[in-house]
Amino acid sequence: MLLIFGTVPVEGLPLTIGKVEKEGESISINGQLIPRTQGTGTMIGAALATTGYLGLEPPQALVSGDNGQGKGSQQIHEYLIKHIAELSPEVLALHYCLPDMALTRKLCNTVKECPKRPVMIADAASMYAAKAAGLAQEFDIFTPDASEIAFLADAEATHPAYINRHLFNSDITRTPELAAMAYSHNNAARLLLVKGSTDYIIRNGEVVATVMEPNIPELEAIGGTGDTITGMVAAFIYAGLEPHEAAIIAARTNRTAGQLIKATPATRVREIIDVFPEVFRNNLCEWSGVCYTKGDINND
Repeated sequence: MLLIFGTVPVEGLPLTIGKVEKEGESISINGQLIPRTQGTGTMIGAALATTGYLGLEPPQALVSGDNGQGKGSQQIHEYLIKHIAELSPEVLALHYCLPDMALTRKLCNTVKECPKRPVMIADAASMYAAKAAGLAQEFDIFTPDASEIAFLADAEATHPAYINRHLFNSDITRTPELAAMAYSHNNAARLLLVKGSTDYIIRNGEVVATVMEPNIPELEAIGGTGDTITGMVAAFIYAGLEPHEAAIIAARTNRTAGQLIKATPATRVREIIDVFPEVFRNNLCEWSGVCYTKGDINND
């Protein structure tokens, strides 16, 4: 099971868990419609597009509505803490929530009760909570952007809003330096995919790959294009790829999709997600040696 966890800004959305389906321009989880516009919904939508192309079981999602008050975030944390062992996902991807260090500690402790430890991925506020709680090394993958890698590099900051000024002004070219600082403070997951004008894939402090092409600066202005990368990473790992391979392919796919639809700042992120299957069809075998044929994944 690929399980995706996060809150969505939908008023009145109850705690909902179930298999994800595409319904029109949205996704559906047990009949609850979630827009693919930004955040957790976009991440889920990208993961669904990827698993669908690869012929895999669709993701399961655990979501709740939360407009910043924290109730929905607490609900999904408490549910996952209680049920993680019986759910026993192969891949667990944590996304938007109200950062809560105590609940994050409980969750990481409870994950140890799973029959097999899941691959642990964190983005957005779930990543903030993991770093602030001193639990970054419990995770396999973080997917920060250029400002968030500065947060991970700051040994004292408990939230990106409180980054030391000399780090706050950093640009993407300082990513290797900032990543080294994050690792030196034990504030980084085993693998970092740092998203920006250049995407950096860093494993245990070493840059193993960069992705710069195609260069589509318009993607930077489209909300949710970082969330799509995290969703694809989760799905490709669920498919059996190594984390660094999943990160490279996700970064390439996002850029190539932007190029394919001639993205502008007015492009909606769901339009980008909808061309992922075409990008996979044209490029996945060449990029990875992992070729899709009749619902199977075949390693060439």
